[in-house]
Amino acid sequence: MLHPFFRSPALRASAHPVLSADFESAFAAARHAAPATAAAVQTAERLPEWNLTDLYPAMDSPELKADLDKADVACKAFETAFKGKLAALLALPDGGAALGAAVKSYEEVDDLLGRIASYGSLIYAGDTSDPARAKFYGDIQERLTDASTHLLFFTLEMNRLDDAALEAAMADPALAYYRPWVEDLRKDKPYQLDDKIEQLFHEKSNPSRGAWSRLFDETISSLRFTVDGQDLAIEPTLNLMQDPREEVRKSAGLALADTFGKNLRLFTLITNTLAKDKEISDRWRGFEDVASSRHLANRVEKEVVDAMVEAIRVSFPRLSHRYYALKARWFGRDRLEFWDRNAPLPKVETRDIGWGEAKDTVLSAYGAFSPKMADIAKTFFEKSWIDAPVRPGKSPGAFAHPTVPSAHPYVLLNYQGKPRDVMTLAHELGHGVHQVLAARQGALMAPTPLTLAETASVFGEMLTFRRLLDGAETPRARKIMLAQKVEDMINTVVRQTAFYTFERDVHTERRNGELTAEKIGEIWMKVQGESLGPAIHLGAGYETFWTYIPHFIHSPFYVYAYAFGDCLVNSLYAVYENAADGFADRYLEMLSAGGTKHHAELLAPFGLDARDPAFWQTGLSLIDRMISELESMEG
Repeated sequence: MLHPFFRSPALRASAHPVLSADFESAFAAARHAAPATAAAVQTAERLPEWNLTDLYPAMDSPELKADLDKADVACKAFETAFKGKLAALLALPDGGAALGAAVKSYEEVDDLLGRIASYGSLIYAGDTSDPARAKFYGDIQERLTDASTHLLFFTLEMNRLDDAALEAAMADPALAYYRPWVEDLRKDKPYQLDDKIEQLFHEKSNPSRGAWSRLFDETISSLRFTVDGQDLAIEPTLNLMQDPREEVRKSAGLALADTFGKNLRLFTLITNTLAKDKEISDRWRGFEDVASSRHLANRVEKEVVDAMVEAIRVSFPRLSHRYYALKARWFGRDRLEFWDRNAPLPKVETRDIGWGEAKDTVLSAYGAFSPKMADIAKTFFEKSWIDAPVRPGKSPGAFAHPTVPSAHPYVLLNYQGKPRDVMTLAHELGHGVHQVLAARQGALMAPTPLTLAETASVFGEMLTFRRLLDGAETPRARKIMLAQKVEDMINTVVRQTAFYTFERDVHTERRNGELTAEKIGEIWMKVQGESLGPAIHLGAGYETFWTYIPHFIHSPFYVYAYAFGDCLVNSLYAVYENAADGFADRYLEMLSAGGTKHHAELLAPFGLDARDPAFWQTGLSLIDRMISELESMEG
């Protein structure tokens, strides 16, 4: 298998589904204030930009050059010291201690490689259109791929060790400390290949899959969308889809469709190529299902995912179909156009939210739950760990990048003062707090499966929403907040499940040959129609909207983790409401576990079990009840 750092970029950068789900917020949009533009928010109040010097002073710094050279030497030295020797090491009288020391050395090298790679990716994310940054990022990736080739043997050789001998060696504390990592590693054993083939896969990863992913990123960042005579990048254009004015939303929606359509051939080629690349890898490794490798990486059973997806799909009529029919009635229509799906409610004043207010809102919500959680989140603001402004070429969307335990996470946003952006901040800081707490587990055991990684982020949003809802001063304000939260949850649960179905269909069809743009669009329209229902009119142009969703490219089948996390958080929050005493301590301890425990073990202290079909109904019932409350307010 690949060296841990290169297995999945999503393990190193958990992203908010702001692009993939057109994320809506639950911020108090009902507050009355003078309207302002997003541009005014950015000019009136300076937004923070991250300071990456905690990683390296600059792209051409002596410190970075020294660490690159150190990484080359360390990887080769590790190979010389341990390749072909692990079985003999294990056979020594103090074999557990000796093998534990080897794993510790491997972890130290991994941390070094991770620091360098994190810096390269964050520099690149700051401006993907800058040729100098793009070259720097590419060169870093090549250097690290070459260096880490010398480490590939270690996990492969670890998995060839005798089970009984390895278990006996676990009696030594030095190796026992790494038991969770070793046990996780051995789950990969059935799918690992011959050393030479693994080396080939590894060395080709950057100029093959990595290159196609980079092409997608640079293409998306360079696209321009003409709205009312202005050429806009993707983030400002998507932002206009939530403008109070229908004509602006329509112009933005048609501009997105027009530009996506003009670039459809390229996106179709990228999708076909990466789907085929995955099929080859899956076939060689012996994964039977198109999503099996993601389930393995997430340490979640296929049966659990299947049960969740089925529960959500069955709920489409009582959740999304029902809500959008209600929203259409609020607009005085039988159905809404696709560009109106996330429109603000009619006759509601909206305003832009300054950065200071957004910060105070999230920190106060976190602090009411746990002062420790708020203190960790506050550090991100105080130490310039957040990059918030919209800039030309900047990576769209939002993410929290954990970097490595020897450093700290960084958060990227594209803050435009919209209510959605406040909830995105709450989401990414949830990731950030999780990553800070899990760092104590070290480079090998801090990374968390995506299904659990999304729990902390969605819980951060829920805390913020609940605090604002409790402060609603009028029934109308409560209605607006509830409606926005329902849309938020539909985008997370229903939409992401539909995205998962779309990916399954595309990857399954790709096994029979290359897909045309028309065929991909046909699959997209089918799953979107099923999930959104008859009250949303998916008109001409919407068949291209699959093109811009980054998760399909970077992390196939990532998307179901959002639905998993949202339903899990709904269940967790119900436990919190019914038994708040001691809950925050148990919750933070769960986050601190990082990747050392299976989801069943982590949820047991809360009396929850994701393998129980009733578990998913708890989360879905919360959405159902919110829609019922909105229906009772109708008129």
